[in-house]
Amino acid sequence: MRTLFAAISVLALAACDLNGTDRYKEEEQDTAPTEQAEADNLADSMASNDTRNGQSATEVTIPDSEERPMMQAQVVLDRRGFGPGVIDGKMGQSTENALRGFQEANDLTVTGELDEPTKQALARWDNIPATRVVTIPANWGRISYTDIPDEPAEQAKLDRLGYESLDEKLAERFHTTVDVLKRLNPNGRPAGMTVANQGENGAQSETDGSASSRTSSQGNGSKTDSYFTAGQQIRVPNIGADRIAPGAVSDKGWQQTLAALGVGTEQPDVARIVVSESAGTLRAFDAQDNLVALFTVTTGSTNDPLPIGEWKINGVGHNPEFSYDPDLFWDVPDSEEDQQLPPGPNGPVGVVWIDLTKEHYGIHGTPEPQTIGRTQSHGCVRLTNWDAARLAEMVSNDTQVIFES
Repeated sequence: MRTLFAAISVLALAACDLNGTDRYKEEEQDTAPTEQAEADNLADSMASNDTRNGQSATEVTIPDSEERPMMQAQVVLDRRGFGPGVIDGKMGQSTENALRGFQEANDLTVTGELDEPTKQALARWDNIPATRVVTIPANWGRISYTDIPDEPAEQAKLDRLGYESLDEKLAERFHTTVDVLKRLNPNGRPAGMTVANQGENGAQSETDGSASSRTSSQGNGSKTDSYFTAGQQIRVPNIGADRIAPGAVSDKGWQQTLAALGVGTEQPDVARIVVSESAGTLRAFDAQDNLVALFTVTTGSTNDPLPIGEWKINGVGHNPEFSYDPDLFWDVPDSEEDQQLPPGPNGPVGVVWIDLTKEHYGIHGTPEPQTIGRTQSHGCVRLTNWDAARLAEMVSNDTQVIFES
């Protein structure tokens, strides 16, 4: 990533109805560092560890119980920078957009379908399995997961708007949902696991791995209840592009956030971003005008429309705090009090704010990745936390931003 950003002491997020700073609190953080997967990768112990220089990807140690062609395509698209949104093995709007981006970048007829020419182009990465089996780090069991209250006044009392459960943290780490993870792990075990290969691959988890053995951190039916447990071996979407190069990130908190989201530092430099209100996409181009990334986004609403025009980037705020001002919400009573909200992935704008020269507007993450492309925003451009973090590693003060209808 190019490090040309001006320092941001105050990020005016009025169009998103918030103000923020780039301060980051490390206490009780849910991006606590885990064991390094390898010496040259500062990602966590569940990193993809893809081989380099055209070599074949490492096979998973437990073969999957079924082929998952759509999930495999989503995994490859995600690795190539064409974000399918939530990886679920199903064709949806975000996957169609990702296919359109891949097709455009590879001089294919743009259909948004997984047609035969596109399958042939994607066959270059047939060596990458749709899923892999990982072990949830033991220290995830020592993280405090806390229910996030709905009211800003109650949120302001928390030290951090972190993940509400281990399940939620795990789903974001692998760009998916808890339901998909459960589907990949019937009865709490990786699909394809047998008694024989369980013995070959060590203990299933710190417990017996069965669904009945799971306990919640509170045991009261709250959101902090988790289906999965620290130390458990599970099957996940085989996302990649998660290598964090040593020395690439000076901010320890941001490095840990990248690791928590499965996002690496080896991203292309982007000279121009084009956000299309009608298509619901953000397309990123390099200096040679090659399309290098595409993400599905949520853009504005009737009350807070996307500001059509050309803008620049003032800077990027990582893990920002926010000043909540009810006067700036058209759908919130002005009688509510101002609040200072702590940082975290479940904050109103997620883990990152990319500040634009259009006053009060920016590009940011979200605490609800499943809603991207489906619901409206308060005027800003909203992405999944992992796509927003990846984009933050691509842009600089020189990046041109175009909002079009």
